[in-house]
Order: sequence, then structure tokens, then C-alpha cells
Amino acid sequence: MWKFDFYNTKIDFMRWRRLAMGWSIAVLLIAVGSLLIRGMNLGLDFTGGTVIEVQYPQPVEIPTVRATLAGAGFGDAQTQHFGTVREVLIRIPPHDQRNAATLSNEVLHALQAAPDGSGATLVRAEFVGPQVGQELVEQGGLAALGALAGILVYVMFRFEWRLAVGTIAATVHDVLFTIGWFSLFQIEFDLTVLAAVLAVIGYSVNDTVVVLDRIRENFRKRRKGTVVEIMNGSINETLSRTTMTSFVTLLSVIVLYFFGGTVMRGFSIAMIIGIVVGTYSSIYIASATALYLGISREDLLPRAKEATDEQP
Repeated sequence: MWKFDFYNTKIDFMRWRRLAMGWSIAVLLIAVGSLLIRGMNLGLDFTGGTVIEVQYPQPVEIPTVRATLAGAGFGDAQTQHFGTVREVLIRIPPHDQRNAATLSNEVLHALQAAPDGSGATLVRAEFVGPQVGQELVEQGGLAALGALAGILVYVMFRFEWRLAVGTIAATVHDVLFTIGWFSLFQIEFDLTVLAAVLAVIGYSVNDTVVVLDRIRENFRKRRKGTVVEIMNGSINETLSRTTMTSFVTLLSVIVLYFFGGTVMRGFSIAMIIGIVVGTYSSIYIASATALYLGISREDLLPRAKEATDEQP
């Protein structure tokens, strides 16, 4: 009777490396094209504006709130439930130099004047200036670039340069895929999503290093087998660890997506995408890139020690 052994798999991953690389290149071209054409739907953390939280004594429909705000001259406001169906979060871009207090009062009066707005109360109102938003964009971009640069330095010292290039390729692949998804579907990109992107960078590198470290170890231990066979064997040896780690982490993020509320929705989406794509890239992008660069057993064998002055 056939029995699948999860801890002793013999899957020929490298057989599909060309298909995987072609698919990844096509998806990344779509992501880059979306970033260039559509751009990012930046949240008020980056663009500036006013965030207003209003609580109703009874459940309220979002389309009704939007219609009320549009009638009051706030047609560009973004509205959504916040926590419960009785709480509404309203995001308003900068309006004619009016401060948060003025805007929040005007919005609250407009909502209270609506037929279903009796008893609506203001919970909080916060203002983010455009200058602060621009600084966050610059600092966030520098943080991501700094993380990538630090990883590049680390892997260059830890691995042979072909494996290092594979690690960087996998990391860049995961980041572009994640932010490209947000651009393509115009999901709001705020500070929590930026934090998730940085977390994806760390997760991707950690997962990739585990696979590549096993590849390097097997190149030095095994005296038989082609490069492709050794890579396949190494990926299979780490497959149980990779999939179990990704599965458990993914479960946590999925729970956060459904029960973490609106504030954590973008963070959860970015982490879900990053975990799935990061697992895929550690198997295919990193290993296949090193393979296409012509890595061989001789590249990973320890260098011969220099003769010492000691005499036998």
C-alpha cells in the first residue's frame, strides 16, 4: 500500500524551475507596470488628512453615511466600519487649511442632522499634516532599502556569491509581489502595511537561508549526484520545516485578518501574501537563480588550508 512520508519526500522541484521563473517574471512585470501606471493607494499616514471616529447608538449602513457626507461637501471622504457596525471611521483629505477640530465638528453636525444620525457621538479626531506624511514616505522607503542593503551584506559574507544573489533575488521578488498586489487592487497602503513589508523581508530571508544553507552543506557532504539532484535533495530535506513554519504562521495571520479589525486588515493581507510567496521563492527563485548562474560543487567546497610553518 502506497504511503506518503511527509518527512522523506522526493519531489523533483527543479524540474519546474523554468515554468516557475517564467511565471514569476510575468507576475513581476504586471506588478511593476501597476506601480508605474496606477501607483499606490497611500493612506492618510502618508498623504496627510483627518481621521474621525464616530459612534452611533444603533447599527448604521456605510452607504448611508457616505451619502450624508457627500451632501455636506465631503464627497472625497473614505468611510468604513471600525470594530462594530455602530462605529464608523472616516478619513478626510486636507480641506482648505481647516484643522481637525473644525472638520470633525462639521462632519459630526452633518451626521447628526441625518435621519439615522440622532445620538451620534465623536470618539476621536486626529490630524496628520502633509509634511509629516511626506517624511513618512521618505523614511519608510529608506527603511526598506536599508533592510535590503543590510541583508545583502549579510548574505555576501555568509554564502558564495551565487547563493547570495539568489537570496537577494528571492527577497526583491517577494517585496515587489506584495506591494504590486496592493497597487493592482488599490488596497490602502499605510504604516501598518509598511511594517508588514519589512516583516516579509525578514521572513523571506530567514526561509531562504535555511534552504540555501542545506544546499551548501550537502554540496560539501555528498560526493555523488549532479547539481540539480543535490538541490532537489536539499529542498526536500527542509520541506517539512518550511511548510510547517509557513502553515503555523499563516494560521496566525489568517486569524488576525478575520478578528483583528479594520486597522489590522492591510497588515494581515500583506503578511498572508508575503508568507505564501516567500515559501515559494525560497524553493524556486533563490535556488533556480543560483543554478542559472552556474553554481557547481567546486564553488562551495572549503578552501584548502594554507600550509603552516609546523614540521611533521
